[in-house]
Amino acid sequence: MIDLPPTEPPEPPEPLEPIAGYAVVLGYLNTLDGSPGVYRMLDAENRVLYVGKARNLRARVSNYSRPGHSPRIERMIALTRSMMFLTTRTETEALLLEQNLIKQLKPKYNVLLRDDKSFPNILLGKSHDFPQIKKHRGARKEKGSYFGPFASAGAVNRTLNQLQKAFLLRNCSDPMFESRTRPCLQHQIKRCSAPCTGAISREDYANSVRDAERFLSGRSTKVQEDLAAQMMTASEAMEFERAAALRDRIKALTQVQTAQGINPRGVAEADIIGLHMDGGQACVQVFFIRANQNWGNQDFYPRVGADIGPAEVMEAFIGQFYDNKEPPRQLILSDAIENEDLMTEALSGKAAHRVEILTPQRGEKAELIAFAVRNARESLARRMSESATQAKLLRGLAEAFDLSGPPQRIEVYDNSHIQGTNAVGGMIVAGPEGFMKKAYRKFNIKGDDLTPGDDFGMMKEVLHRRFSRLQKEDPDRSKGHWPDLLLIDGGAGQVSAVEQIMQEHGVGDIPMVGVAKGVDRDHGKEEFHRTGQRPFALQRNDPVLYFVQRMRDEAHRFAIGTHRAKRAKAMSATPLDDVPGVGASRKRALLAHFGSAKAVSRANLSDLKVVEGVSVALAQRIYDFFQDK
Repeated sequence: MIDLPPTEPPEPPEPLEPIAGYAVVLGYLNTLDGSPGVYRMLDAENRVLYVGKARNLRARVSNYSRPGHSPRIERMIALTRSMMFLTTRTETEALLLEQNLIKQLKPKYNVLLRDDKSFPNILLGKSHDFPQIKKHRGARKEKGSYFGPFASAGAVNRTLNQLQKAFLLRNCSDPMFESRTRPCLQHQIKRCSAPCTGAISREDYANSVRDAERFLSGRSTKVQEDLAAQMMTASEAMEFERAAALRDRIKALTQVQTAQGINPRGVAEADIIGLHMDGGQACVQVFFIRANQNWGNQDFYPRVGADIGPAEVMEAFIGQFYDNKEPPRQLILSDAIENEDLMTEALSGKAAHRVEILTPQRGEKAELIAFAVRNARESLARRMSESATQAKLLRGLAEAFDLSGPPQRIEVYDNSHIQGTNAVGGMIVAGPEGFMKKAYRKFNIKGDDLTPGDDFGMMKEVLHRRFSRLQKEDPDRSKGHWPDLLLIDGGAGQVSAVEQIMQEHGVGDIPMVGVAKGVDRDHGKEEFHRTGQRPFALQRNDPVLYFVQRMRDEAHRFAIGTHRAKRAKAMSATPLDDVPGVGASRKRALLAHFGSAKAVSRANLSDLKVVEGVSVALAQRIYDFFQDK
């Protein structure tokens, strides 16, 4: 792959006119040939406006040098002040590189998939004589059989819950399994066959594992037939307790299938992708079909423009969605894409199996698409309704707090601690689309000079660290990371402390409001404090008041949750955590061998050396560590 540096374009005339952008594009034509590749269009501040691919770079760029484009493309060309090019060996490479760059650079004029989550799987481990069944997310490094993806953690948990009832497979970790001397609660409530205590033979447990794999692989009918035959045999032998247990297992499998809703007969492995567009917004609904079973659906809202067509949105979504996910054998789409053969080749190379892209017009696949599109239409309608309500609340907030306009980014801060211990600060963010959870931040309070329980000092530390980071990462406030409004949980004292920090950092122009509980600390009696102004309150039935309460409560929830996690971690800490070279696995081995961290600290060197996984050098290091203590 060859990187062609941008050449100097002709000097653009000022002020900014569309002709200036055309002149810039025209200035690059003599430097390009007919190679495939990727191009970037940049504005006067070198921000990437657009990333595109081309089978022939010269022909594609030449198209931008002539008028006659949509209003969106005309605006983009008018802002263009330079271009960058990367040539590739094939157009398929150009497609993959284009999608990577779009996800990294997030250009303003590209269709952008803003949600890039990974999806959970079910893992049946194969590294143990009695395999564990569990939820798995991330790289598939552990040995075993993976089934997925599932649309959400909730879908996995519901399926696992029923599978445990049906097949009685263990979900405990290997160290816990090895340390058991009697069956746990899971066995008592009939969700585990207790292999840890020998309640089931290795052969019978292996049969249960095989049945679970068959069910998850789509051969559920055969599994249920076998269980039904076993139930009849037990009933005829008057083993009614065993027959009842088998009946419950069949019922659990039926519940899994019922919860999955649509289970297509003619589609074994596919993603059903339905698109609906309205009012310059789009919703893409994806249903995951694996082993003839529906493993849930997820909706996505890519950033689009008013003049972008369904084919462009669908192609951009597929390219970005499967950038870090393995595609199934079939993609069933509601709208055809322009470069179907190119996308097929790119996805097939990525998946190491043939990927087929279909746009059905009739039959079961068309019915599945119609179902996905209906879900996308309903989801987009709900989102647009919520956005309209949110916009109205932001306008009301601007009016109530005398802001220059509706805030696009509201940051809400709160602290949590118990008598000053395990103190943390929490920041939540809200905007036109509701809570922006990816922007939440936690702050471990580090101030050694703080008096335990000094809420003012804690808040000052949090805001000092926040503004210091913003001034370093986004000094000109151009990246959208700066808040339009700060909400602080507290009254006049908190506002005064925060005001001092804001003045020190030169950001006193950012509106800041303290939210105090008010009389009797009741909801609905909140008082709002601003620097140099008298406190005021809103009417108890004012929607803006409920909106502020919801944001304040979310900040409180986030701060308390962070504090509890920190406190739990501190409570479970052991002296072994501080020993160099002792990681999680060796720590488990030491605790399993000696029974407690205290016993490890008192152990002789010869005893430490016999622990599995502990080398002679590490045993010496552990011994020396505790002797020095």
